[in-house]
Amino acid sequence: MLTKRIIPCLDVDAGRVVKGVKFFDHVDAGDPVEQAKRYQADGADELVFYDITASHEGRAIMVDLLHRVMEYVFMPLTVGGGIRTLEDATTIIQAGAEKVSLNTAAVKRPELIAEVSRKFGRCATVLGVDASRVKRNGVEYWEVFINGGRVNTGVRLMDWIKRAEELGAGEIVLNVMNADGTRAGYDLEMTAAVSDAVRIPVVASGGAGSPEHMLHVLKEGKADAALAASIFHFGHYTIQQVKQYLADNGVPVRLI
Repeated sequence: MLTKRIIPCLDVDAGRVVKGVKFFDHVDAGDPVEQAKRYQADGADELVFYDITASHEGRAIMVDLLHRVMEYVFMPLTVGGGIRTLEDATTIIQAGAEKVSLNTAAVKRPELIAEVSRKFGRCATVLGVDASRVKRNGVEYWEVFINGGRVNTGVRLMDWIKRAEELGAGEIVLNVMNADGTRAGYDLEMTAAVSDAVRIPVVASGGAGSPEHMLHVLKEGKADAALAASIFHFGHYTIQQVKQYLADNGVPVRLI
């Protein structure tokens, strides 16, 4: 039986880990290298590193900082932020990342997904999706946002994930903006709908506040992995506490 993965996320801005609510009002959450070392020791299954302002600022990801993190991380690392070309993705993979996460640039030029997938394989090609519930004339839509959640593309979430899978994405990280940083629980409805719509793994992101929330999203939300930031960064729970709770409730996880 495949184990479910627990994945801490480092949202990095100006060389520091930050955490906000619904993508805004960020507060400092520590040094990325020290956080990465802690998660390595605590048994995280993977680590996600997002340079959250790179796309908005039109710059490349901070490769020097990524190299420093990689000195201490031996688990799989997914890196995103400011990856606009195949050359950018190549730089990230050569720096030691196992996967690259494509978001803004992929929405603007979907062929980038196919290019990365052809060179590095589906397993290395992650679609990061910033999705939000939007109401117009009393009707709710699930739509895709870019540039760190600043720009609504008007693209329908379900259409986009299906196209990305066809183009070669091997995994989806679903960042639900409405739930992000609230610690009120994942969006189970949206996560389950995405999980049902594709054949590739789905990582749930946004809203984790307790081990119970992770249990619900892995079961009811049908996610293959649960990503979290606040509850780990600020010491509310350790990764091993979460994993033990999941194991006690019948979820297969890797314990150390």
